[in-house]
Formats: sequence, C-alpha cells, structure tokens
Amino acid sequence: MIFDVITIFPEFFNGPFECGIVRRGRASGRIETRIHDLRKYTDDERQTVDDRPFGGGEGMVLKPEPIFKAVESIREGNATEVVVLSASGRRFNQPEALRLSKASQVILICGRYEGIDERVAEHLATVEISIGDFILSGGEIGAALVVDAVARYVPGVVGKEESLLRDSFSDPEALEIGVEHPHYTRPASFRGWPVPPVLISGDHAAVKKWRAEAAMSKTTRNRPDLLK
Repeated sequence: MIFDVITIFPEFFNGPFECGIVRRGRASGRIETRIHDLRKYTDDERQTVDDRPFGGGEGMVLKPEPIFKAVESIREGNATEVVVLSASGRRFNQPEALRLSKASQVILICGRYEGIDERVAEHLATVEISIGDFILSGGEIGAALVVDAVARYVPGVVGKEESLLRDSFSDPEALEIGVEHPHYTRPASFRGWPVPPVLISGDHAAVKKWRAEAAMSKTTRNRPDLLK
C-alpha cells in the first residue's frame, strides 16, 4: 500500500514515519510512504503556493493549481483515495480507517494557513477528513495520524492481527460497545493499588464478564456520546 503526502513542510515527516508501526511496515515492504513538497509543483520563480482569499478576510489560502498538478502527477489509478485534511471535513474514525485501508494508494493533502481552495475538495478529493473538533496549524499531524491508523489494517504490518479485533472502536458495525476495557500488568499491587482480583483468579468466564462491564463503565465515564 502506498501513502503519498503532499505538504509544504516535507521535513515534518522525518520523525513520525521512522517510528513504530509505520517504520515496521515500510521496512517489510508492506507499505510505502512518499513525501511530496508542494512548492515543487509551482510554475513561478518564488514557488508560490498560496494567495489572498476572494471576498476579503484574514490569512492566506492554498492555491488549487499546484495541488491539482501534484495529485495528477502521482495518482496511479482511478481507485486512489485522495484525502484533504481539513477542520471542516467529516470526523475520522475507525470505520474510515478500515475503508481507506482497502485502497492500494492513499494521497493525503495537508492544509495550511486559512485552508485550501474549495475546488480541491469539490473536484479532486474523494474525501475531506477532520481528526477532531479543534484547530491545528496545518494538516501534517493529521496526515501522520491517518497513515498510522490505516497502516495497522494492512496485512502483515501488525504482528498479531487478531489484536486489532480487540482494540477500541475496532468493530465498525458495533461502535456502541464503546472503548476497550482497562488493562493491568505486573506488579499485582502497586503503591497499595491492587489489580482487580478477578483478573488473577484464572476464571476466564468471570474475566470476560468483568471486562465487558469495565468497558461499559469506562465508556460511560469518558465517552458517553458513544452510548447514543
């Protein structure tokens, strides 16, 4: 699977893609990451990628020409997913990560400044994604997040693929189950705080029941919105 990232800060990705799951997937050849400097797809000497917004207002807007040129030069087929990272996009979640993982190529366009010319979202992108209800200075952090989440579904990237089924939000058809149950490890007692006795009882049925109840309790406490 190929991830292409279009950005004006290509050096940002030297760190995120050299760690953990993404690094392992790249080393095994199961995924490939390619970073593209948007300025290299401009036609003027100053490598201009932005301009003032029509209608007035603060800030600058990324121009459509270099973005279209970049995507059209790296796109490998009509089935390629072209993702715009935007605060006004639909919320990124686990089902969306699973959906994107079915593509052989995902192109991620990182916004900056006041955003991207809307014609990119209307006529070039296949989806517009937001990673949350907050504002970042650019789409680079969001792109790194999306690559990590999607890469986990590429066969062979995660060592024990059955563990994916136990992650929070892992079942796109049953998100009402909420977040994953709490985890504990050794020591059995730390600073006077013991591990729940059921987890060291050896009673697998009781452990399963406790985990379901603990997951519901944690969901109610931290993410009650999921219970709707």
